[in-house]
Amino acid sequence: MIPDISTVPLRHMTSGDRLCLQVYKFSGARKGKKVYIQSNLHGAEIAGNAVIHQLIEFLLVLNDTDLLGEIWLVPVCNPMGTNERSHIFSSGRYCVYEAKDWNRIFWDYEKEADDLLDFAKSQINLDIEVIRKNYQDKIKEKFTKISEKINSPSGVPYTERFRYKLQSLTLDADYLIDLHTATNQGINYLYYFKNREDSAKYFLLNTGILLDTYDGDAFDEAFIKPWLALENHFHQLGREIRFDVEAWTLELGTGMQINPTTVAKGILGVKNYLVRKGVLRIPGFPVDEEKYHRMTFKSRSQVKKYYAPIGGMIQDRVDLGNSVKAGERLYQILSFNKECQLPTVIDVCAELDGLVYDISSNQAVNEGEYVLGIAQ
Repeated sequence: MIPDISTVPLRHMTSGDRLCLQVYKFSGARKGKKVYIQSNLHGAEIAGNAVIHQLIEFLLVLNDTDLLGEIWLVPVCNPMGTNERSHIFSSGRYCVYEAKDWNRIFWDYEKEADDLLDFAKSQINLDIEVIRKNYQDKIKEKFTKISEKINSPSGVPYTERFRYKLQSLTLDADYLIDLHTATNQGINYLYYFKNREDSAKYFLLNTGILLDTYDGDAFDEAFIKPWLALENHFHQLGREIRFDVEAWTLELGTGMQINPTTVAKGILGVKNYLVRKGVLRIPGFPVDEEKYHRMTFKSRSQVKKYYAPIGGMIQDRVDLGNSVKAGERLYQILSFNKECQLPTVIDVCAELDGLVYDISSNQAVNEGEYVLGIAQ
């Protein structure tokens, strides 16, 4: 297959240069689901770009009859964040101009829809596909009004322009996959949403974290929350509906790195997911491994983050991916002082049992800085 490659202008810079997105659109011989996959929304999280590159190479050698529907691929989806540096270190988690997390800026229709219950009542006896189209039209209509503000003489901050451009690519998508890594050092896992556990297993990762609490306005949240809200309203009205709309954030290892093993896990999982969802038809998939694969599910509300109680140097820290018991030592802090006293070593122990899924890259910490995260 040969993709349709388009360039989407993002930002005109003082220097006269223009930042853009590159979108690779693969279309099958027949209509079907639309899959949207992006990477590198946070600047240091680059492994997903390698996954997308391998997906492009893989799709190039397929026939259009092997694809039912379309797959849109957007690598390096946030060039502002990707290009940001502090000395030799990639940063790019925040928009430095507006002090906002690049993945906490997106437009969530659910927050503006005050008529969802009435809409659900009006659709209660309709076919699910008719409901879906009607609801999608409502979302698109509301979204279109945003452009009026963007194009007004007063304009809007760049984060609003950016989110509009990126989200405009996803409005008619069925499945959204946002490829991240830990900004620090992390295991391979995914975030998923309510009632999507069965599909989560298709990615063949060992750990899934249910987003039962939200930071607000993340890319995956903004995409799927309106659909979850409508499902909930139908439930209140006595009709059980689950739309075939899914959003995933895959966390593929460590920031500022492209680990071949991690990339291989990502590409295998994405392929297997697309086959299981009926988008791709390729030999060897779904993989036999899926039959025996066991996935551990945890909840976002059960994640415990540990912050340094004093400043110092982290030593003897528990390894990433280890399971720990309550009371077990997680790490030590070697702490110096300016009080004419000898240095001290302080043990920090686990409050509860859990899995160490994320650890800080920097083992020098000020008081109150992040050290590690445990999924209980």
